[in-house]
Amino acid sequence: MDSTFSSAKTGFEISLGLTGVLTLWMGFMKVGEEGGVIKLMTKLIGPFFSRIFPSIPKDSPAHGSVMMNVAANMLGLDNAATPMGLKAMKELQVHNPNKDTASDAQIMFLVLNASGLTIIPVSIMVYRAQMGAVNPADIFIPIMIVTYFATLAGLISVAIAQKINLFNKVVFAYLGGLTAIIAGIVWYFSTLTQDQITEVSNFAASFILLSIIMTFIILAVRKRINVYETFIDGAKEGFSTSVRIIPYLVAMLVAIGVFRASGGFELIMKGLSWVAASLGFDTRFVDALPTAFMKPLSGSASRSLMVDTMKFYGADTFAGRLACTFQGSTDTTFYILAVYFGSVGIKNSRYAVVCGLIADFAGTIAAIFIAYLFFGG
Repeated sequence: MDSTFSSAKTGFEISLGLTGVLTLWMGFMKVGEEGGVIKLMTKLIGPFFSRIFPSIPKDSPAHGSVMMNVAANMLGLDNAATPMGLKAMKELQVHNPNKDTASDAQIMFLVLNASGLTIIPVSIMVYRAQMGAVNPADIFIPIMIVTYFATLAGLISVAIAQKINLFNKVVFAYLGGLTAIIAGIVWYFSTLTQDQITEVSNFAASFILLSIIMTFIILAVRKRINVYETFIDGAKEGFSTSVRIIPYLVAMLVAIGVFRASGGFELIMKGLSWVAASLGFDTRFVDALPTAFMKPLSGSASRSLMVDTMKFYGADTFAGRLACTFQGSTDTTFYILAVYFGSVGIKNSRYAVVCGLIADFAGTIAAIFIAYLFFGG
């Protein structure tokens, strides 16, 4: 009973504490959205997308909706990404000859969403700030690397199933260039000591985030948008979001707290640790695995497990940081499949689930390796 009251109190306090930081970031995101950042990113990724969706006519409005949805997801603009995603799925359905079976284009679109490619993991940084992390943005670069590997794995699996030529000059240039950059970042950090990794990562994350905010403001000013009023509109969304999540976060944290207090959680963790130790692995990653296991199924449940891990072990512990990296590595595959395919009446998802889970698995493995590189000292 003590765990139910303490978990409920923690859930409410966290949600209440999220208000300020989430309001701030949602305000900045709204400024960027109105300033044309999504359209700018759409132009940047347009040539690539036209080649991985070969079955969609070049003049179809679906291209624009798909690219704007992905761009919004990359920026962490969930409030804009979901409506655009539903619109894109309906426009893709227009070109679908078999209305109750997912088309190639719809599967590619869903897997790109499920892989969760994100540049700015706003919500995770907000939760880390509330849980007392010294530098909430220290997971920024690790998540950026991990989510790229997850997306790449999902994209390749769909491309193989659909016989899309990944060696096309444009496609190869995009994928090869980005992969080289990510590989270069990983190699560079692998040459540093743990203290140097922390110092460089924290500086780079802070510099990049500040640069993004300044870019949002500059673009908005250039378009003669009232930055203050736009910021307030976005901030209001942040406030309402923080209030809406209170029931869900409290409910999940209470359930997790009771399960942990009963000893069930500890029993499962000991079992997983025994398996990892038997295979000769370091067992520290096991403490964060519940977040990874739950992520494909439920975003709210995995978020609550992430918060519980930070609460139990500490936000700046290896387990706390890895749980955050797991949370940012991919999106909720089954939820996205249900919502997006359900919105257009698709019953046969074909290989969409398999490819989505491949992305989830790749993200989980990459998160473990990257966490040991950045935080394993």
